[in-house]
Amino acid sequence: MIIEKPWGYERIIENNGKYVVKELFMKKGNKCSLQYHEQKKETVYVLSGELLYYEGQEKDKLMTKILSKNDFVTIEPYTIHRMEALEDCLYLESSTCELNDVVRLEDSYGRT
Repeated sequence: MIIEKPWGYERIIENNGKYVVKELFMKKGNKCSLQYHEQKKETVYVLSGELLYYEGQEKDKLMTKILSKNDFVTIEPYTIHRMEALEDCLYLESSTCELNDVVRLEDSYGRT
């Protein structure tokens, strides 16, 4: 199932009650919400392109890191994070099953 997003799309590959795997495509110059999860733990693995990854415990004190092909990062609950596409980017997200566990702090597309 493909879910269109303002920044690209996500496609759920597997959701079996134990884990979820998604393929995500983010268009160059776009970014997801600045967000955190209360329960969900996720790992992002880059297949192609480059992402600028933001992470931290405080919204105004985030570190950044460029993620390229074969790079990955695991995001623990309550970690503030965001991905921004420096190039068209295809990546996988493997996570626990709490798909609606998103607390948005900022969003470029007006989502709440």
